[in-house]
Amino acid sequence: MGDVVRGGRIAVVVDPVGSGGRLWRIGADGEPLGTREWVGDLAAEVDRLERVAGPRWIWAATDEIYPGLLDRGARRVARCHDVRLVESLLLGQEGRHRHPRALGAAWARLHELPEPPDTAEPGVEDQPVLFAADRHHLPPDTDPLAALIAVHAGQQRRVAAGGHPDRMRLLCAAESAGALAAVEMGRDGLPWSAAAHDRLLTGLLGPRPAGGARPALLQELALHVQEALGQAVNPDSPAQVLPAFARVGVPLLTTRSHELRRVEHPAAALLLRYKELSRIHAAHGWAWRERWAQDGRFRPEYVAGGVVTGRWATRGGGALQIPRLLRGAVVADPGYRLVVADAGQLEPRVLAAMSRDPGLTRAAAAGDLYAALAGDAFGGDRARAKIGLLAAMYGQTGGEAGQPLAVMRRRFPSALALLEAAARTGEAGGIVRSQLGRTSPAPSADRFLDASADPEDGLSTDRRAARSWGRFTRNFVIQASASDWALAMLAASRRRLAEIGEEPRLVFFQHDEVIVHTPAPLAEAVAAAVTAAGDEARRLVFGATDVPFPLETHSVESYAEAK
Repeated sequence: MGDVVRGGRIAVVVDPVGSGGRLWRIGADGEPLGTREWVGDLAAEVDRLERVAGPRWIWAATDEIYPGLLDRGARRVARCHDVRLVESLLLGQEGRHRHPRALGAAWARLHELPEPPDTAEPGVEDQPVLFAADRHHLPPDTDPLAALIAVHAGQQRRVAAGGHPDRMRLLCAAESAGALAAVEMGRDGLPWSAAAHDRLLTGLLGPRPAGGARPALLQELALHVQEALGQAVNPDSPAQVLPAFARVGVPLLTTRSHELRRVEHPAAALLLRYKELSRIHAAHGWAWRERWAQDGRFRPEYVAGGVVTGRWATRGGGALQIPRLLRGAVVADPGYRLVVADAGQLEPRVLAAMSRDPGLTRAAAAGDLYAALAGDAFGGDRARAKIGLLAAMYGQTGGEAGQPLAVMRRRFPSALALLEAAARTGEAGGIVRSQLGRTSPAPSADRFLDASADPEDGLSTDRRAARSWGRFTRNFVIQASASDWALAMLAASRRRLAEIGEEPRLVFFQHDEVIVHTPAPLAEAVAAAVTAAGDEARRLVFGATDVPFPLETHSVESYAEAK
């Protein structure tokens, strides 16, 4: 490819067969410059251009193209524009959440043609290929490169036409950077010690059983549950457990943990322990390790933007639910350290920054936000202060939340006004937005249409549904804005770590926490880089605010040591 302005834009499509692809430079206005070029070794050309020009790569979907480039030896790219993820953000901004978001659908909308549906996401058992199969659904006679450029230019125009284009540009860049990090983390994997994992499982469950039998300690617990209930019962079967509890005078609606915790019968505590260990055995036991944590690495498939609030999801493996009891299996390689960075009290800090409530801002600046709230408004009772603030964010009004919530409303009026305005908008069927512009979905058209009254509280079904949606929008504003900050922090961390060198690698991300696997001599520099990234994200997302977003960092050999 000819001269490329450093930091410019290059559109990329891959050949469906072989290792080649086509490139086309793009101007600041989104229009193509020069002529399109075909290269026989796309990975090598991407590697060269990344080294000499550091462009922003424009492609249809990161998870379809980037893994193949890395597999063929391309260096990690610094920046990209993921058309599918950006299309999802813009569809939300325009109130069209449920429309398909692939390149073909976006191209069809540009030309006022019927939108082809998105292809189902690949499953975890799908066989790997060099480049993912085409899921764009373009008409057969359409040039994919020209369509990509046209859709990208259209997206730029739609961003510019929004209410806060600078914020949306930042969100699109952060979402796309997150997609790059998701591919890289799945490729590198989280260090996982099979020996430590086996020791932990054996201590919790007993030796690994043969076949599909229960481990010894689970079987022992199952027998204790039966003894406490006075009859044979399968603890995995609610259909057997609920009648057994009823026979001993304990009526239950479900066997969910929150309901069992309210029960004083000895069988309840035994069943809770059984359920906890059974989940570990099923979700992160020996069979799980053989499937997901081979060769000393846990390699989940992250889904950037997989949740409507912007949080990530995974396709199998349970990466976002590693049990605390098993974190000792996450062990750094010899000569390496895990730098674990955790943003404490993230969502309350987001509320303080968004609302600019003076009292909440002072509390956030004091360090432990709940303790500061307690000293300022709750007579030093930290527990009541936490209940009040969480009740405000999650829409709880009854029980022990009532009185602390009333205190919050009096002492922190701006924060409560923001939350209650979001709730009213949701109750009316409206949409709300995060700090950078991620938009909540509107409720389905039939959600509020049942006017029949419930005899327990007198509320009609539609009114109850409206209140429920209001609680969703109340919390969406905070959770989605927290995701804005977390993505900006992740993108800044990724860039700053690359400046240190190739070895520090992001290996885990979960909303308010990151883990970096790094050579031990670089651990201090890595911790400083991630801390600086958190403050950079604060400035980018919230502007001039006195609310700090501190990241507590720990340099450890095992993940368990960081908690």
